[in-house]
Amino acid sequence: MRTEEIPNPVRSITLEPVTLTSERKAHASARSRIRKLPPGQRRRRTVVPASAGWFERLRVRLQEDPQFVRSTVQAAFALLCVWIGVEFVLFMRWGESGGATAFVRRPPGAEGFLPISALISLKYWLSTGIINEIHPSGLIILLAIITVSVLLKKAFCSWLCPIGTLSESLWLLGKKIFGRTFDPPRWLDYPLRGLKYLLLLFFGLSVLTMGIPDLRAFIYSPYNKVADVKMYLFFVDLTAAAFWTLAVLAIGSVLIKGFWCRYLCPYGALLGAVSWLSPFKITRNASTCINCELCTKACPARIAVHTATRVRSDECMSCYRCVDVCPVKDTLSMKLSRRSRPIPGWVFGILVAGVFMAVTGLGMLTGHWHNSISQAEYLRRIRTINTPIYQHFRGHVPAYGPND
Repeated sequence: MRTEEIPNPVRSITLEPVTLTSERKAHASARSRIRKLPPGQRRRRTVVPASAGWFERLRVRLQEDPQFVRSTVQAAFALLCVWIGVEFVLFMRWGESGGATAFVRRPPGAEGFLPISALISLKYWLSTGIINEIHPSGLIILLAIITVSVLLKKAFCSWLCPIGTLSESLWLLGKKIFGRTFDPPRWLDYPLRGLKYLLLLFFGLSVLTMGIPDLRAFIYSPYNKVADVKMYLFFVDLTAAAFWTLAVLAIGSVLIKGFWCRYLCPYGALLGAVSWLSPFKITRNASTCINCELCTKACPARIAVHTATRVRSDECMSCYRCVDVCPVKDTLSMKLSRRSRPIPGWVFGILVAGVFMAVTGLGMLTGHWHNSISQAEYLRRIRTINTPIYQHFRGHVPAYGPND
């Protein structure tokens, strides 16, 4: 094997069309700085001979291509979510048939798509020390996601989140179709980013104002017991309003980079807030930086990476795109501290997946994974799912008795 210089990143990145002379000058200046780099300062990568086997090629790519590692982790987690979805569809077919078809056990992972229920379960657990048996895995998954964010910034969003993976795929599709994405101007971008924090504040205050009796009433309510079933039926029987809402979100995600994640996702707002505690940060060596600004141009969160010593922004998703395009050796990397050694992408990927799996695995081992709802109860509730008792409003549920 041999090493070679990384191809000129300016040529490999599709830049937005420019009309201002100052922008053309900045682009030309960046190319000039990169060309003048001494050979010893250029980043080099291992080139595998054509005669090498597939395993060796895979090993080198996993070791040296953070985006390939991240895409692999994303694909694996997306396939897991697809498998959960298939299991849940089969479970619902059993339930809607009244038990006439073969029974398929409800997958606990479906509770990962019930963030409000998980948030209520979190407060109930913090207030009482009890992990409820209605949606225990929802709480465990939320704790796993928060733990990843506290330790590794918002890495869940760009490495594991299926919605994040879909959002990224849509804006990459838009970039392929139109040759660019259409980013709002800075004066509009900042207030739009505040929308997800307003949504988080709305949901957060709704949960925080609930006392323990209200929390318990919601958790054990008929509505919450079948919240995952209601979610399934929402997508199966889309109303016109829901369809057009999803269509607008999809179109917005094609045209604007990270439209949902950047502006509207309250989950992302929560993770961004706790990610301030993370010791891992993208770190720039100012003494070797040539100010080509390729890192900033590559950042999907529009962070000014080229001006930071340590990227502390709550928008940073640890996606390694900025690290990947930096042409200068030992200049931009993920580090635990300024003086620590750089964390390669493959190591970071193992940390992200490992922390998530460790927390969820602990929940499984301690018996906080499968819920306590019996097959007979599911059949009864699915049969009567359209009755008023399975409704709710901002955490308030209809009064119900012990037999409901």
